[in-house]
Amino acid sequence: MYKNILLPYDFGNSFKNVPEQLAKLTDNSEEAKITIFNVIPESEQVDNVKYQGKHFDDITKDKIEDLKPFMEELDALGVSYTTRFKVGRVVNELLREINENDYEIVVMSNRRAKRDIKHVLGHVTHKVAKRVNTPVLIIK
Repeated sequence: MYKNILLPYDFGNSFKNVPEQLAKLTDNSEEAKITIFNVIPESEQVDNVKYQGKHFDDITKDKIEDLKPFMEELDALGVSYTTRFKVGRVVNELLREINENDYEIVVMSNRRAKRDIKHVLGHVTHKVAKRVNTPVLIIK
């Protein structure tokens, strides 16, 4: 199946269905590599530095802590992964990451933790799916 997968992780979405889908996409192959990628918005970075004295390394440590339940699910399914963080504009950084690397597929979650959405796709999901040549799988 797929050997190089990008998973843009958004802490505002639910990723409950994603681990099982990743296991299917990789066919539990040890060669498969999933990159869990999170973009820290510039405004969040500035607020953390200004009000809490937290810099990039501190913020990423907190985010990895928040990711632990998700990563434990991946570990239980035998899926190998790495995590990466960047600071910037979310859409721009995602597009740069996709275009600069050789990902076979981009897996995105479209299930909002809050149900008060009026559009089928979220803003970031829509922009990424529209602007890349790499296949995008959107998991509900």
